[in-house]
Amino acid sequence: MENLSIPFQGLKRNLLKSFFDVYKWGKTFETIDPRTGGVIARVAEGDKEDVDLAVRAARQAFDDGPWPRMSGAARGRIMIKYADLIDEHKEELAALDAIDAGKLFSQGKALDIPGVANLLRYYAGAADKIHGEVLKMSRELQGYTLREPIGVAGHIIPWNFPSSMFFMMSAPALAAGCTMIVKPAEQTPLSALFYADLAYKAGVPAGVLNVITGYGPTAGAAIASHMDVDKVCFTGSTEVGRKIMQAAATSNLKQVSLELGGKSPLLIFDDADVDKAADLALLGILYNKGEICVASSRVFVQEGIYDEFVKKLKEKAKDWVVGDPFDPRSRQGPQVDKQQFDKILSYIEHGKREGATLLTGGKPIGKTGYFIEPTVFTDVKEDMMIATDEIFGPVMSLMKFK
Repeated sequence: MENLSIPFQGLKRNLLKSFFDVYKWGKTFETIDPRTGGVIARVAEGDKEDVDLAVRAARQAFDDGPWPRMSGAARGRIMIKYADLIDEHKEELAALDAIDAGKLFSQGKALDIPGVANLLRYYAGAADKIHGEVLKMSRELQGYTLREPIGVAGHIIPWNFPSSMFFMMSAPALAAGCTMIVKPAEQTPLSALFYADLAYKAGVPAGVLNVITGYGPTAGAAIASHMDVDKVCFTGSTEVGRKIMQAAATSNLKQVSLELGGKSPLLIFDDADVDKAADLALLGILYNKGEICVASSRVFVQEGIYDEFVKKLKEKAKDWVVGDPFDPRSRQGPQVDKQQFDKILSYIEHGKREGATLLTGGKPIGKTGYFIEPTVFTDVKEDMMIATDEIFGPVMSLMKFK
């Protein structure tokens, strides 16, 4: 713990020591600090048996508990209290996502954590506005539609936005009156455990929101295939999304919501402000160190401004500050873990071998942690791996068009 940055020192004693000591018994796994590669804490490794217990609690809370039977207004009041508690603890939550995911502390405190509190408030306001319709019938019959909570939901969230995705999935489910099991990514479990604690303090009834920490192939797979889970939501890779859908189909044919991958293009035309375009292109690929599904990883520039754009982009990329996410000067922190770090560097090598020109970057930074230079390739062909595959890192493919 000696390597932690100064803003995190208070959390070292007050949070990690007391809050996560609950997991010193039973099977555990390490959660890693991507700034150093060192261990932050050991976290409970949930498996199929733990998922069964959580689903049983969620099912009982749905079938017999107060949450789905409350008025929408009553649920909304608890959700607003939950949001207020998140606001009160935004520094701790932003610090957890910084140390666990390598996210910028300043952005977490200013954007991510206030954003999830406001998302909760939005859905709190929607909780008493769930309306059906009365239908005009052609015979002497009464016809109407009634919207009801679906039941027990399973939420499998990604590691790139651990706080935002926790509530993009759970907030609407809470408003609707569902109960749920939330499995955070094994790389970033810490803030999810804090959110579970705050839900309890806000008055969310027992069994409504259950957090299981563990690995995708065990805990995640158990949620997707569980016969008593009515819906599963997953954000992540297309490969795993297929497995989730297959597990849902071969179990109880549960409903599925998937958000999978991306390889977004950015088109810049001759009449663009070149300086502003270069700023936006760089932000589009380097925001959250490129670990975002909407990263503009393929940049197409019209030939009339291409050379000027390349020059501007190179200058700006060299000035981009990569460093400790607690340092207010940093604009890019470390990649989430060694596996992602190695994957990105492997794609950079692929780009070189396939004949793309490395304009800038392409190397790790420092000897500890998972930091990578902002990387830009030119002379990229559309069939190259760096242009077709989602790299999920700070790597831009630059192409020219007429």
